[in-house]
Amino acid sequence: MRVIVVGAGVLGTMHAWEAVRRGHEVVHLEREAEARGASVRNFGLVWVGGRAPGAEARTALRARELWEGIGGRVPGVGFRAGGSLTVVRNEEERAVAEQALELPDAAERGLEWLEPDRVRAANPALRGQMLGALRCGRDAAVESRAALPALRAELERSGRYTCLPGRQARSADRGRVRDDHGGEHTGDAVVLATGAALSGLVRELVPDLPVRRVRLQMMQTGPLGEALTTAVADADSFRYYPAYAGSALEALRTERPQPPAAEAERMQLLMVQRLDGGLTIGDTHEYEEPFAFDVREAPYDHLARTAEELLGRPLPRVERRWAGVYAQCTEPGRVVHRSQAAEGVWLVTGPGGRGMTCAPAIAEDTADELGW
Repeated sequence: MRVIVVGAGVLGTMHAWEAVRRGHEVVHLEREAEARGASVRNFGLVWVGGRAPGAEARTALRARELWEGIGGRVPGVGFRAGGSLTVVRNEEERAVAEQALELPDAAERGLEWLEPDRVRAANPALRGQMLGALRCGRDAAVESRAALPALRAELERSGRYTCLPGRQARSADRGRVRDDHGGEHTGDAVVLATGAALSGLVRELVPDLPVRRVRLQMMQTGPLGEALTTAVADADSFRYYPAYAGSALEALRTERPQPPAAEAERMQLLMVQRLDGGLTIGDTHEYEEPFAFDVREAPYDHLARTAEELLGRPLPRVERRWAGVYAQCTEPGRVVHRSQAAEGVWLVTGPGGRGMTCAPAIAEDTADELGW
């Protein structure tokens, strides 16, 4: 087959990867010179622990398996199987962690409770006060800014992959895509993986798309000077991941409301060390458009303060701040929106904050569904 993929973020790149892996030829269009959206403005987390039981958790676990295989084949992806620690600092948070350990698939996710001495043995950089931490052994990380170029370089070595950056798709129908350079690209199937770019062609093809956009703010520090051996979260993350829903979470929300700045920005702390030693720290959640064009300082103050409390030391200098926007499917129980947008054309979008985690398995499911 010849597959045309539109969009070179992680979702589009994984569809190209899956098509080439199955022996097909791929033409890959990207409107920018390089992917600039949520696929590079993220933590690089392969985040299994907090996923909703059922289809979402199964997709994340399968994607984790695929990422490990990809990382072994393409070292430039920067795959690290370090797991994560969600640090707990009061009894209400601990009750949520204990309830998570009762999930039917808790062992498959690698969930376990660690007392403070075991937390510090697993991640000596965590010197702050705590009651313990919920460990997820199946969580991992990739180097988000390096992974996509590394994957494309590997795809090019197949001899069956052509990437055309700076080409925006203007029309798509019957296996044919026309770009804004006047080029026509014909194949047996077209996959539109345009991320949060939901206007233009996507709106023309699917005007009532059940997908919303979400804005976030993040930052990156200089080198920490020591290893952060796992991904780290604070227990506010329990409030934003569906695996932790239950009576203990409701009690936490009632008895321990978030600080005003954190509640206003729907914040959690996530922290991942990059290969250069710096820390990627976030994030916020904003759902009401139009989104602001600038970034606000209050969230960064809260994130920095929380990170320093967990580390028990000052953060290195913040070197970068940014905002990003991702697309989130609003259909209950759906990991991603996948639909036929025209004859021979399929739209795959809206994985939400699960894009980096789940993209390999989403692409595998697309290939199976379309009979590649």
